Amino acid sequence: MAAYGLYTHIQSNRRRSIVLLAGLFLLVYVMVYAGALVSEALSTPADVNTLLQLAWSDLVSALPYATIGAALWIVIAYYFHQSMIDALTGGEEVKRIDQPRLYNLLENLCISRGITMPKLKITQSDALNAFSTGMNQSQYSITVTTGLLDYLDDAEVESVLGHELTHIRNGDVQMMVVAVVIAGVVSFFTELVFRLFFYNPFGFRGSRSGDRRGGGAGVAILIAVALLIVAYVLSFIIRLALSRSREYLADAGSVELTQNPDAMISALRKIEGRGELPGATSAVMEMCVDNPREGFGELFDTHPTVENRVAALVKYAGGHDPGPIALPEPGTSDDDASADAGQPPPGPWSSAESGEDGTGAQSDGAAPPPEAPSGPWGPHNA
Repeated sequence: MAAYGLYTHIQSNRRRSIVLLAGLFLLVYVMVYAGALVSEALSTPADVNTLLQLAWSDLVSALPYATIGAALWIVIAYYFHQSMIDALTGGEEVKRIDQPRLYNLLENLCISRGITMPKLKITQSDALNAFSTGMNQSQYSITVTTGLLDYLDDAEVESVLGHELTHIRNGDVQMMVVAVVIAGVVSFFTELVFRLFFYNPFGFRGSRSGDRRGGGAGVAILIAVALLIVAYVLSFIIRLALSRSREYLADAGSVELTQNPDAMISALRKIEGRGELPGATSAVMEMCVDNPREGFGELFDTHPTVENRVAALVKYAGGHDPGPIALPEPGTSDDDASADAGQPPPGPWSSAESGEDGTGAQSDGAAPPPEAPSGPWGPHNA
């Protein structure tokens, strides 16, 4: 489980990033070929083999433009992905004067391991979640929600920060940004090709003479649609190929940083099922501590279940699982919380200031007065 700063894991992430970039360009070319095939099928009457050859010729002609377009997309994502994520989540950078509690927790963790402190951001949301972003040392940032700060104590918040620091240290953040770029490129080209299919305002070779005849247009379009589906599924699989193990490793890295497995476990229990960020895309949710958006069963979930993560911490880190933790609803008063806990609220016959409850007993543990008053309403002296 101990994986914080693990050299082999970091090197593995770098190799995966290179593979992802190669996969990005490959999927873009597949999308361009599918678009060319649709265009040829709609504009040129010919058999399937001829249409496939013409589409391949179109792809070769379009390769420089597709490459430049994909590279430009990567450059934009490299420099502006944080701004786009902040626009979706409402994240705002804070300093020590704004959030001394949170800032000090993160700073202490960074000092303890000699880590350059990332930027710290807050997003106004009742959700309990956090995520890290960035492609290099100057861009790294950790964003937490106000809901997380409201419901988690200092030890639990520290564990969440350690989890995100481990993602940064292990290179997971760069991989996730690259995966978002892949998803964006594939989605863009998929929409472009489908628009071409439905509207077809132009064709790659619309000026060709129509002396060729054949009935391969329908088959060619089916092949193009199949390629689009395959490319989309592959882009999704690539994102899953980043491996759910990164979350287990980040949990382990947090425990190594804080030496407090129980805090990580209780933080996960409180976050469980309460992390939905309104307005955030699926790509952003994949970067979070927990992603409550589920796939088909657990097959396409981007995160392991909290149950499995807690079980791993109990088994390998010696933590203790308190089970699911119920949190008070937003706006619940202390009186309501006392009532929920089985404690009677203060009433006309009790006093919060005197520490008495409804039975007349001392609720704060104070000793009774040395002498009880005598009279018709009090005990008589013996």
